[in-house]
Amino acid sequence: MSVKTGGNVDRYLKKNAAQAREEKKYRSARFSRWRGRALSWAYLAPSLIGVGLFFVLPFGVVIYYSLINNPVQHEMVGLTNFLRTWNNNAFQLAARNTLIFSFVAVPLAVVLSLWLAVIMESRIPLKSTFRTFFLSPMMVPIASVILVWQVLFDYNGLVNAVIARIGIGKIDWLKTYYGPVVIILLFLWKNLGYNMILFMSGLSSVPKDQIEVARLESATEGQIFWMIKLRYLSPTIMFVIIMSLINSFKVFREVYLLAGNYPFDSLYTMQHYMNNTFQSLDYQKLSSAAIIMAVFMMVVIGILLLLEDWFGRDLEQ
Repeated sequence: MSVKTGGNVDRYLKKNAAQAREEKKYRSARFSRWRGRALSWAYLAPSLIGVGLFFVLPFGVVIYYSLINNPVQHEMVGLTNFLRTWNNNAFQLAARNTLIFSFVAVPLAVVLSLWLAVIMESRIPLKSTFRTFFLSPMMVPIASVILVWQVLFDYNGLVNAVIARIGIGKIDWLKTYYGPVVIILLFLWKNLGYNMILFMSGLSSVPKDQIEVARLESATEGQIFWMIKLRYLSPTIMFVIIMSLINSFKVFREVYLLAGNYPFDSLYTMQHYMNNTFQSLDYQKLSSAAIIMAVFMMVVIGILLLLEDWFGRDLEQ
């Protein structure tokens, strides 16, 4: 009887010891997870504080200013400022010009830079020289670029001198509806090199074995590009589109240096409208325009991300 009782006691003690070890392991694992999370938040804290202080808080102030009548009385007026901004003729002109410019310049920047990247990927002579040539605009100060563009597209400039020789009359580029052509060319000249490098990086990551298999199956280079390379380039294409779209909304600096605060109607952009509104201290219209612009950008980028997810889903599977 005593032997049996002693065996039960031993099993009980072993069971308690095993439970104690399991509980100790559980506490240790829980402490490790808590410690890892605490360290993660500690490392993220400076960035989160910076984002909150310099991005989230100012955007909250912008939203607040868009909902009040003026910075003195601080009376809530709802969507009145948005309706006033939306119906403003200057805002409509600026929004229309900016959208036209973006919808023309961004596809051109993406298609031409992808075409250049494909050419650079092939075996052509002086490849590094051409690459440096297309990257050189990133190293040139913007003031120098604007000076060159003014010399080229002045009424008595080089471009008019060239087209006059082929029987076309002179064009006052920056004071007519040909103005956006000048800005689009400047935008492409500045951004093609950077986009080309991104596409070259994306092309280098396309699986070589799939390309070799396609060639063994007698696929043409065009079929390889459309069916393999382009599909693997979808994340890069999306990134280039988003960056080009953002850069197209920041073209104000070049237009301002070329044509000033109040350029010809075809060159009046959203940044002109917001800059002039800021100078007139109309914070309500400025804040409303900024929020409308931000919402539009978020909607467009969201649609692009959904398209990229749908286009590249079969690759992940």
